[in-house]
Amino acid sequence: MTSSVDLAKLHIDDFAAHTDSIFELQAADGVVPLKLAKVDPAGNSGRPGGAFSLLFAAPRGQWLPQAIYPVQHPALGVMEIFLVPIGPLADGNGYQAVFT
Repeated sequence: MTSSVDLAKLHIDDFAAHTDSIFELQAADGVVPLKLAKVDPAGNSGRPGGAFSLLFAAPRGQWLPQAIYPVQHPALGVMEIFLVPIGPLADGNGYQAVFT
């Protein structure tokens, strides 16, 4: 994978335009497709790009531990995102990332 995007420069609108698209998470044992299921504002944190959360759905199966993962999207590039497993969703395993 290439160099990472500066997360501080990302805004909620950068992700909202890609709701329902697939991001690729690079795990230790291969690539895991993540569908961006939801993008929500998360109040006013003073963060230049605004505070927001992302909800991803991964295929059902083994859960990934809470960690920072390289995640790639064709339009956004490679981002090092801290993902937290939040439980099952209707279409797979749920993971959340919060930008504050």
